[in-house]
Amino acid sequence: MQKNAGITISDLSVELSLSRPSITERLHRLQEKGIIEEYSARVSMSAVGREILLIIQVSGIKVSLQEFEDFIKREEEIIECHRVTGEVSYFLKAAVSNMNSMRLLIDRLIPYGNINTSTVLSSPVPYRYILPIVKESE
Repeated sequence: MQKNAGITISDLSVELSLSRPSITERLHRLQEKGIIEEYSARVSMSAVGREILLIIQVSGIKVSLQEFEDFIKREEEIIECHRVTGEVSYFLKAAVSNMNSMRLLIDRLIPYGNINTSTVLSSPVPYRYILPIVKESE
């Protein structure tokens, strides 16, 4: 399902050699346990005009963490935000349309702390499907 969230129950049933009711029940259990959080589609950033992908490190926060996080949540160009340990306080992932958009985003971020921006040149692992950790028998 991670590879194709739009797969039908019937197709999944055939692929896994299980009955449709069995598949439906398993999906409900996975949702109830919080293993499946949501169903979504991955969108091509370049196809929607977001040509430049940025990784932004924010350190030396000059405002309260809540104020900074509230600001970040309103910034649509920020597509991920991670509070981390170490000298850097936050790692942000942003998708912008052009260099001017990048400059404007950085200008909006500067009042909040020290900003270090890297432009992504390529992504050898752009996304990885997550599988459960299987413990080996001892």
